[in-house]
Amino acid sequence: MAHSDNILVVTHYNDVYVHIDCERGTAQELSDYFTFRVPGFQYMPAFRNKMWDGNIRLFNISTQLIYAGLVEYIKQFAQERKYTVVEREKEIDVANNPEIADFLKRFDPKSQGKLLTVRDYQQDGFLRAIKGRRCVLVSPTASGKSLIIYMIVCFLLHPPRPTLCPKEKKILIVVPTTNLVEQMYGDFKDYGMPVEKYCQRIYEGQSRILSKRVVISTWQSIYKQTRKFFDPFYCVIGDEAHGFKSRSLTAIMTKLESCPYRIGTTGTLDDSSIHQLVLEGLFGPVHKITSTKELMEKEALATLTITCLELKYQKEDCKAARELKYHEELEFIVGHLKRNQVIQNLCLKLEGNTLVLFKLVDKHGKNLYKLISEKAGKNRKVFFIYGKTAVEDRESIRSITEKQKNAIIVASYGTFSTGVNIRNLHNIVFASPSKSRIRTLQSIGRGLRITEEKTFAQLYDIVDNLEIGRHKNYTLNHFLERLKLYNEEQFDYTIHNIDL
Repeated sequence: MAHSDNILVVTHYNDVYVHIDCERGTAQELSDYFTFRVPGFQYMPAFRNKMWDGNIRLFNISTQLIYAGLVEYIKQFAQERKYTVVEREKEIDVANNPEIADFLKRFDPKSQGKLLTVRDYQQDGFLRAIKGRRCVLVSPTASGKSLIIYMIVCFLLHPPRPTLCPKEKKILIVVPTTNLVEQMYGDFKDYGMPVEKYCQRIYEGQSRILSKRVVISTWQSIYKQTRKFFDPFYCVIGDEAHGFKSRSLTAIMTKLESCPYRIGTTGTLDDSSIHQLVLEGLFGPVHKITSTKELMEKEALATLTITCLELKYQKEDCKAARELKYHEELEFIVGHLKRNQVIQNLCLKLEGNTLVLFKLVDKHGKNLYKLISEKAGKNRKVFFIYGKTAVEDRESIRSITEKQKNAIIVASYGTFSTGVNIRNLHNIVFASPSKSRIRTLQSIGRGLRITEEKTFAQLYDIVDNLEIGRHKNYTLNHFLERLKLYNEEQFDYTIHNIDL
C-alpha cells in the first residue's frame, strides 16, 4: 500500500503478533519507543561478554511485527504524535451476554462436598477473560484464582456454540512447579470435574503425547516442544503469570500461533515496566480485580499481623560482616547458631500450623529442620520440603498439614512460596531474607486462606541488623524494601529488637 508518514496500519498477523505497515522513519520511532533496558542487564553474561547491549526490543523493525497484546500502547504512541492508526482486526466469535448468563446460572462448583459461592471479583475475572479473550488478571494469593481458571475451562469445554471453542481443540494450563500441576488437578476434581476424563498432567516422567482436552503442565516440560505440539491448543492459561518473562516461557507463548484465548493470572506484578509490557504483549491488558486489603475488609481472607524480629548482632559480628559480599553475608547469617536458635525457639512456641521458608538447602534448611525436629518431640509433626522432594511426598505433606493443628513445615522458597494452597496455615516465618516484591507477597499469601476454624494469620519477618557506623548491611536494606511493601499494602506490623 502507499505509505504516509502519519498513518500506521495495524493488521492481524497471527494470535501472537500484529504487523504494522508504516514509513521507515515511523518504524524507527516505534522501535525506539518499544526498546527498554532489562533490569540488572549489567550483571548478565551476554552483556559482560559484549554479545548483547542490555536492551529488549518489542518491535522488530525488520519484520515490523510486535506482540498483539500491545495494540493499546501502539495507539498511545500514535496519539502522542498525532498519527492515525488504521486497524484491520481478525473477526472473532465472542460469547454474548445471554450465553454467559446461562452458564453462570448452571455453574455449581463444590469444595469438599459443599457448594461454593462465586464471589463478585471472581465473576468479573471470568467475564473479562471470556469476553476479551486476552488479559492478565491480577488477584492476590488466596483469593481463589483456581476457581476463576476452572470457570474459564468449564465454559470452553462445553461452549454454547462450537465456534467459541471447537471440540477438537484443547486447553493448556501452564504452571511453574510440579506441586501446582497436582494441586490444580486436585482442585478441579474437588470442584466437581471428572478429571480422569478431561485432564492430563505433564511434568517430568509423564507422557507428552496429548490425550485429553485439558492439559496441565509445568513450563519446563514443554518449552522445547516444536510448534506442531502447540497447534491443537485454542486457549492458554498462564497461572502465576509473573513467571512468564523468561525466554523459555516466551518461547511457549510465541509458538501458540493459533490460540485466541490467552489468559494470565497472578497475585502480583513486579515494578519493572518491561516485565509488564512483555506480559501484556503475550497475554493482553492487565486487570486488577481485587486487592488483599479489600478481601480482608470483606472477611474473605484471614486478618494478617506482621511481627518483625530485628536481630541485633554483636559488634565483632558487625565488623566481620562489613566487607562481605551479598552471598557471603547470606551464608554468614544463615550459619549463625544464635540466629537459628531464635528461629527454633520461635517455631516451637507458636500455636497452630507453621511454615518456615528458607533459601539455602544445605547451608540452612537442613540445619533448621534438624534443630526444630530435635526439640519438637514425638507428638509434633515436623516436615522438610525442598526441590528434590518427590511430588507425591509434597502433596502428601500438604494434605496431612491440612488435618493437623500444630505441624511445622520447613520448606524452601522455591517449593512453597508460590501457589501452594494450605488452607489451615496459621504462621509463616521468613527465615531467609528477600527483597523480591513478588516472592514476599506470594509467601504471605500462603497463610491468608480462611476456614471455619481459622480467621487470622501471623507473619514473623526475621531481620538481620549488622549495621555499624554508617554502613548498612545488604539484608537490612532488603528488609527496608519489604517494609515499603508492607506500608503500600497497608499491612499492620510491629518491630521488636532482639540482642543476639
